[in-house]
Amino acid sequence: MVNLSNQPSGLKCLAKEQVIAILMLSGFAAYMIWDQFYWWKTREDYSFGFLVPLFAGFVIYDRWSLISGNLSRIDGESTSSKRQLWVRSMEWVACGAFLGGVSLFAVGALLRSVTGPQNPASLAIAAGFSGLALSTVFIMFKDQPDGRAMSLKRRLSLAGLFLFPALVWLISAPLVSFLETKVEEFLLNRVTWVVFNLFDITGFEIDREGSTLFVPKGRVDVARACSGIYSLTACIFVGTFLAAVFLDRFWKKVLLVVAAMMLAVVTNLFRSLFLTSWAYAYGPGAINDTWSLPLIGDIGTVHDVMGYTVLGITSICLLLLLPIFNFKLKSFDS
Repeated sequence: MVNLSNQPSGLKCLAKEQVIAILMLSGFAAYMIWDQFYWWKTREDYSFGFLVPLFAGFVIYDRWSLISGNLSRIDGESTSSKRQLWVRSMEWVACGAFLGGVSLFAVGALLRSVTGPQNPASLAIAAGFSGLALSTVFIMFKDQPDGRAMSLKRRLSLAGLFLFPALVWLISAPLVSFLETKVEEFLLNRVTWVVFNLFDITGFEIDREGSTLFVPKGRVDVARACSGIYSLTACIFVGTFLAAVFLDRFWKKVLLVVAAMMLAVVTNLFRSLFLTSWAYAYGPGAINDTWSLPLIGDIGTVHDVMGYTVLGITSICLLLLLPIFNFKLKSFDS
């Protein structure tokens, strides 16, 4: 019989090789943050990246009791022999993910050192770190404090606690230019198509050529920023963070992220409709005019004010979705 009261908890129960693994991951993370810092500083659409290290750290802090409990808890029974083959297969998969992560990280770092900051290098580094982090947790933390093998379910559960801190860097790293351009073009075409058809159906005089809309008082060029890709990226980041912290079921987390993406598209469409309506009424140049309010004064251009307004509306909607996702019927509570 094992005396649980004498068992170390948290970091105190870590073996030497596990501490080394944590220090290794910290070094990889530091290099990745240094690499992505360039994009956070130079690209306004990725300025939310400054929050990523803080949010990743907060999620680990918020889950620390669960992480510590998984590391220090002793199960009554070790993994059965019938599942050993399955466990070994999963370990081989994890080893493959580890080697792939190391290779991808190395390729990204080499490309970064030779050519300087570029999208493929940063994305490769981020993807490599994600594979490294999750596979390392699964491989290195396989034994209980009493020396017996940890169950596969607990090992997967422990690795799952690090999904957000490991994968969020894929959001804060810019997409490959080719893919980013394709996504922008797709969203831009859809936005202009919807705006044009809504105006046309309601009887307003409007014409369209590509991503340019022609209204009676001039032409409205729908810029890349109006495609919604920037708000889409930011909403995915916010949605994944809220899902990681406030939701307890994986399917709920996925649904919230999907809802965040849909909200980003819908609110950006609302923004485009408003700006087109403003241009229709006052002329395209009025979009960049300063907007003044009584008792407040100038609050920025119409274009910028609508951007911040849409961001605020989207954030509020996501927060309002949390109690809905966490709602439980009493008859189904266990």
